[in-house]
Amino acid sequence: MRFSYQVGMCDPDHYLPLARAAEQAGYHGITIPDSICYPQQASSKYPYNKDGSREFLESVPFLESLISVASMAAVTEKIRFATFVYKLAVRQAPVVAKQVQSIQALSGNRFDFGIGISPWEEDFAVCGVPWEKRGKRFDEQIEILRGLESGEYFGYSGELHDMPANKMCPVPTLKRAARVGDGWMCAGADLEQLEAYIKRIQALREEYGTRDKPFRVFTTGQDAFTREGIARLEEIGVTDVIIAFRNVYEMEPDKSLDEKIAMLNWYAGEFIDG
Repeated sequence: MRFSYQVGMCDPDHYLPLARAAEQAGYHGITIPDSICYPQQASSKYPYNKDGSREFLESVPFLESLISVASMAAVTEKIRFATFVYKLAVRQAPVVAKQVQSIQALSGNRFDFGIGISPWEEDFAVCGVPWEKRGKRFDEQIEILRGLESGEYFGYSGELHDMPANKMCPVPTLKRAARVGDGWMCAGADLEQLEAYIKRIQALREEYGTRDKPFRVFTTGQDAFTREGIARLEEIGVTDVIIAFRNVYEMEPDKSLDEKIAMLNWYAGEFIDG
């Protein structure tokens, strides 16, 4: 099992010292959430709360996730970083490709690019991107990211994107930033739901002929505060657990930097081997 510490939705001054502390404590990675803004008026429901509310986010500080990764990578040496997850569908894929490639080059390929669409129609409205066909847009963006990390000239003509051939340099020496099938990230599911999701993904990978390829499953760590819980997560196929000590969904107030470091050190001492 690999363990990641979640940094985000907190005082911006906490990011760098928490990254250094997590690396020193032996965590394998750091995850970063992504959000662009909080709309004044919205009809979309938040999918990870029981009642669909999202008022807990209104005044929560959110640093831009790729800038956060680059900053934390600059003050660490070995720990990996992952977005959990980056709302790719509301961005421009070539610009994001350049940002991700730059982070990989400067960090020594320590970035795992977790991507998604966005459950909020308002994100699309704010960014001037159509809400309709968002799934198709996302699929095409993944193809563009993959093509632009080849180091060769790459153009794209799809239903929603038309990009002339171009070449980006430098590209990652480890081509894992946006490859389809590298892994899956899940938040908000209980153990029974998580097991069902993983079984479904495994069945689809079998169907698509990708079952033998390396595959990581990230999940939040509500079940990972006992040895038995960690063993159960491993048993159902989880490879990476994300640890946090604050329930922001219930509007729990943030803790001091010293409290956070003490808690992440306690967890590492109890559950992270080596």
